[in-house]
Amino acid sequence: MSVVDRIAQVGKDRVPFSVEFYPPRDEAAEARLWRAARTFEPMRPAFVSVTYGAGGSTRDRTVRVVGQLAETTTLLPVAHLTAVGHSVSELRSMIGAYADRGIHNVLVLRGDPQGGVHEEWIKHPDGLEYAVEMVELVRELGDFHVGVASFPEGHPRSVDLEQDTANLVNKLRAGAEYSITQMFFDVDDYLRLRDRVMAADPEQGAKPLIPGIMPITSLRVLRRQCELSGSQIPADLLDRLTEAAGTGPEENRDEVRKIGIDLATEMSARLIAEGAPCLHFCTLNFAKATAEVLTNLGMTARV
Repeated sequence: MSVVDRIAQVGKDRVPFSVEFYPPRDEAAEARLWRAARTFEPMRPAFVSVTYGAGGSTRDRTVRVVGQLAETTTLLPVAHLTAVGHSVSELRSMIGAYADRGIHNVLVLRGDPQGGVHEEWIKHPDGLEYAVEMVELVRELGDFHVGVASFPEGHPRSVDLEQDTANLVNKLRAGAEYSITQMFFDVDDYLRLRDRVMAADPEQGAKPLIPGIMPITSLRVLRRQCELSGSQIPADLLDRLTEAAGTGPEENRDEVRKIGIDLATEMSARLIAEGAPCLHFCTLNFAKATAEVLTNLGMTARV
C-alpha cells in the first residue's frame, strides 16, 4: 500500500500520524529503536520512515531495519534514499535491495554531506545532482511510491523561496506523490509553503504536504539537530528554552521538555485545524515524548 493510500485510509477514522526512526549505531540504540517500534505499533501510525545517514553513512543499516520492520511488524515502512556519495549504479542496487525486501515506499532526497548541511555538497562523478533526478530514477525502476522532502523555511542552501518552491513542484511533477517537510517550529512557515505550492501548480498543491514535528526534550539535542538540518529556532523560543535549561553544567531537561511537549501539542493542534493531512514526528528513536503529544491531542491511549 502507498503512503497516500494509507493516509486516506487512516483519515477516515482519525487524524493520521507517522514517525521517523534513525538507523541504530550500536546494540543499545538497536534495542531502543525496537522498543519504540513496538510501542508505536498498537497506536497504528499511518507509516514509519527510516532515515539515511549523511553521506550515505548508514546505507546497510537502513536497508536492514526497513526490511525487518516490513517482515516482523504490521507497520508500513518508508525507506530514505539519498544521492550523496553514490553512483547511479549504486543507487540502482539500493533500490533493488529495497524491492527484494518488499519495500515499495521510498523517500528520496539529494542528501547532506557527511559533515552536515552546511558542508560543501559534491556530486559523485557517476551520480546524480538533483533530487528530481532521484524521483525519475526510482519511478523508472519499478512499482515504487515516491515521496520527497520540502522546506517550510526554504532549503538551507536556497536564497530564494520562489525558486525553492519551484524545485518542490518539479519533484512532484516528476512523479513524487507527497512530501514531508523538514522540522520547523512556526506553523505559519508551513502554511506559507502550502500556499506557494498551490499558487504555483494547483494539481501538485493537492498532493499531501506532511509537516515534520520534533517534540523538544533537550536544548543540547535541539541545537545539534538544527545544526545538522539547517532548521531555525525562533528567537523567542530559544530564549524560553535557554532560560528553562538554566546555567548549571547540566541542563534542566524536565523544564525544557515541558516547553517542548506543550509546543509540539500546540503546533499539532493548529496543523490539524488547518487541514494538515498527517503529522510526522521525528522521534530520535524514543516513543514517550511523541506518545505524550498524541495523548494531549486525544489521538491515542496513554503509554
